[in-house]
Amino acid sequence: MAQIKLHDQRKPLELWKLIGRCTVSCISVLFSQLALSLVPRFFSASPLFIQLILSALVLLVVVGLGRCSKRLLGVSGSASAFVFFSILFLWAVYLAVLRPAVSCLMDIAFNGAITMLIIGLCSIMSSNPGLVTYGSSDELVESSVAEVEAHNRILEPSASVLCHECPTEGSVLGRRVRYCRICKGYIKGFDHHCPAFGNCIGQNNHVLFMVLLVGFLSTEASYVVCSSQFAAKSQIVDRTRLETSLSGNLAISTMLFSIFQLLWQAVFMTWHIYCICFNIRTDEWINWEKYPEFQDVVHSQQGWRE
Repeated sequence: MAQIKLHDQRKPLELWKLIGRCTVSCISVLFSQLALSLVPRFFSASPLFIQLILSALVLLVVVGLGRCSKRLLGVSGSASAFVFFSILFLWAVYLAVLRPAVSCLMDIAFNGAITMLIIGLCSIMSSNPGLVTYGSSDELVESSVAEVEAHNRILEPSASVLCHECPTEGSVLGRRVRYCRICKGYIKGFDHHCPAFGNCIGQNNHVLFMVLLVGFLSTEASYVVCSSQFAAKSQIVDRTRLETSLSGNLAISTMLFSIFQLLWQAVFMTWHIYCICFNIRTDEWINWEKYPEFQDVVHSQQGWRE
């Protein structure tokens, strides 16, 4: 068996390119949120469920137009910057529009949740997911050179015996060193590359990733409650305000945006809880046929049952 040294091939983005991508992402956030505000503007009499569906369609159209525009202009954005500016936009709408109508308890809850969310987001963007480089105890991992060259994205350690129970640190399943094409590095405990966080999710930051998912859900849920309080109070004071003012339209459109985020993130959270319970990573679930150790486990378990 040969031994392969693992290099850190990741290259930091140049400052001017980073600023350019952040600027493009900021403009994309403003454009998408203003487009969403058209839904309550022209469909204020429609039920919330209909407005939610229309908001999803508007987002799809905006994303499609955004991609075409970026290709024509030769520019690119950043998914992580888009997420960051979206959070800031919600916070700005809350402070400028919703806060006067929100109870003191919800004001404390939302501001605390979004502050911790931004801190966690910055932490996971700069965190080390479990990069295997020179100088670490995992610097060398036994692997087949032919396998690595064939797949160009994974390390497949070999072993003659696999344990049917929980894998240990030294076992094949316990190592789980995989190659990320986007980061161009080998990550221990690799789950997936998260464009929203601009980083891989691996052994070192998986807990932080799960905490952030909870943070997103709690922040968006509290925002929905705050915007609901604003809508109820505004309709009592002036029934036509929500239909005519930009601030009212933004309050409803950002609430719809938060509900939409809550729905898919709840499913996403459930999926990752499932993976944790069954000790499997997202990448392993999707590409299990490329990992001989999982095929060996299945075959060994079938033979053991017989």
